[in-house]
Amino acid sequence: MTFQDSSLRTKLSATVVVGIALGYFEAAVVVYLRELFYPGGFSFPLEVIPMRLLIIEVCREAASILLIAAISVLAAQRFRDRLGYFLILFGVWDIFYYVWLKVTIDWPVSLLDWDILFLIPLPWIGPVIAPLLIANLMVGIGLAIVVVSARQHRFRSPLIAAVLVLLGTAAILYSFMYDTAATLHQQMPRDYQYGLLAAGLIVYLAAFRLACGRSSSRLGTED
Repeated sequence: MTFQDSSLRTKLSATVVVGIALGYFEAAVVVYLRELFYPGGFSFPLEVIPMRLLIIEVCREAASILLIAAISVLAAQRFRDRLGYFLILFGVWDIFYYVWLKVTIDWPVSLLDWDILFLIPLPWIGPVIAPLLIANLMVGIGLAIVVVSARQHRFRSPLIAAVLVLLGTAAILYSFMYDTAATLHQQMPRDYQYGLLAAGLIVYLAAFRLACGRSSSRLGTED
């Protein structure tokens, strides 16, 4: 094992450990909130949360993203490597958030149970399986970016790949936020748009495959 391999494994291991810990912090906050607002068990329609607490929760979520971004910046020097670590850390965080919820309060009962996924800029809602699929893809792509980059291969980022990522993101975000009646007016959610989720995941894979397929053999001095 070379020094570079050892250093990479150490960074990846530390990233996973941090993601697991952040997942616990996130789950703990949600356990407290559910005890306050859903003492009989979490379900839709959503309860009205006082604006003061809602603002605090939105700021907490923003702080979590900033923390993940800061750790990713510290983990690497090149933008692509930082992106890889960000994807890994975010994905592990999201996966273990649900692992810790299952451990602490035995929820979700099913991967098809609905959850509030995020609050910025509007509440995101959807079945648990949706963020878990996305999180697993994020970990896989992030790991591939970091490992391939460490082997001195350079990813190219053609405009078409960037456009595909934006399209995939738009499809997935719309699947989470289109049902504003359920999130803003305390109504039961409509059927989740699994087709949009599938389309977004496929587009992400296509964009990543495009970038990998056009990678060169050496990094050189470019990002």
